[in-house]
Amino acid sequence: MSKKIEFQDLLKQVELLTSEEKLILNDLIWEEITIPIEHQKIVNQRIEEMKNDPKKMLDWELVKKKMF
Repeated sequence: MSKKIEFQDLLKQVELLTSEEKLILNDLIWEEITIPIEHQKIVNQRIEEMKNDPKKMLDWELVKKKMF
């Protein structure tokens, strides 16, 4: 029987991981997540739009300055 780990305890353990271990953990978590096809289509469409007209893209640093 496995013991349930409290989320805050888990976070503390994650903080102790090396950067490489955190990347591995990240990959494992993302393998468990299913992104709906509709969302994948939207992302792919936006990537294509960016490729077709990169001038439409905004610089993130400029956007942040305007927001904050």
